[in-house]
Amino acid sequence: MRDRLGIEEYRDELLGLVGRLTETERVPLAEASARVLAQPVTAAAAVPVFANSAMDGFALREADRHLGAELRVVAVVVAGSSLDPALAPGECVRIMTGAPLPSQAEAVVPVELTEESDGMVRIVEEPGDKTHVRGAGEDFLAGAEVLPAGLQLGARSISVAAACGRDEVTVVRRPRVAVVATGDELRPAGALLARGQIYESNGIFMAGQLRRMGAEVVAVLVLPDDPERFAAGLDEAATGADLVVLSGGVSVGDHDVVRQVLTGELGASAAVRSRFVHVVMQPGKPQGWALWRVGEREVPLVALPGNPLSTMVSCELFVEPLLDAMLGRRHRPWQRAVVGRPWPAPRGRRQVVPVCAETDETGRLVVVPAHEGISASHLVSAAARADGLALLDAPTQSVSPGDLVSYRRYL
Repeated sequence: MRDRLGIEEYRDELLGLVGRLTETERVPLAEASARVLAQPVTAAAAVPVFANSAMDGFALREADRHLGAELRVVAVVVAGSSLDPALAPGECVRIMTGAPLPSQAEAVVPVELTEESDGMVRIVEEPGDKTHVRGAGEDFLAGAEVLPAGLQLGARSISVAAACGRDEVTVVRRPRVAVVATGDELRPAGALLARGQIYESNGIFMAGQLRRMGAEVVAVLVLPDDPERFAAGLDEAATGADLVVLSGGVSVGDHDVVRQVLTGELGASAAVRSRFVHVVMQPGKPQGWALWRVGEREVPLVALPGNPLSTMVSCELFVEPLLDAMLGRRHRPWQRAVVGRPWPAPRGRRQVVPVCAETDETGRLVVVPAHEGISASHLVSAAARADGLALLDAPTQSVSPGDLVSYRRYL
């Protein structure tokens, strides 16, 4: 009889199979999207680099910044200008947003608080206390850490690196992952199907999802249920890979080749260690892992159940944390959500449900199942309709409106 493990217990067991990658590379910012920083990014220059105007208006001395002041305009400074005009008392400079503040100026009066005529400006509304000047280094100083190691880069963080003068960043090498789908019944999309055959979709899903999770997919194989050919295919998949992710053949049936080969049920196996368990969840109960010897290396294999929704859920709960650990990346957090309508749940297992989420009029995040089948493991369309996954805190027989669940949006 298989051991029964909780979701977190099994996830932690899998995390013991991988270590943090130490290889790094320098990449230009244009190629850094979704990469994980191996080193912090520090500012090559202060931001702002120089004091500049926050408004279109007139730069002047503080003593001249008062209601009724009449000032002579002595110059115009625009963004990108190198001018630094001198300012005597009673003089001002017309200045544009982002333009460098003249050295002798201390404030800017917005243009809408003034009237201008014949080279003179009069302040016609009380300018108040705000100087409308962005000070040099106000955001951060040169040398300051602006992005931490472990951050997965996106458009906003890349723009910060560019703003502080960096054109390259040091990132962690992508984990190299091989994908294996198993089953004699699998045929490529577009092929003619004979009786008992189905289109292969799990390998397509896993390869796409792994790339979104930050992996380099080095192989996508569809292997048969023949043990010798399956084992040879695993050798091919594991060569050059840091991790192999499989779907199918992990249950207790007589033809579940993944389990049979990895556990050595059929004789000698290249698996150094392996374990197959029942995780207290639905869908995705049968799970397994192994260390597969290829040459001098032992490559971790994660074996997921083959029903499509089970594969998708298992990728979210078990494979993504492995990539996080390998990359030294922060885990994507789950948040709390409110159940919007009742649904049944399986006795004795924590349910994972593809759901649609929206914010109600009170600001609460509310989730409802994306499919009438709730979490049946064969429902491919449930995942396509959903925004993300809801995870029940504990096994229960039913879920009621107002109950709290954990929720995480899909990548």
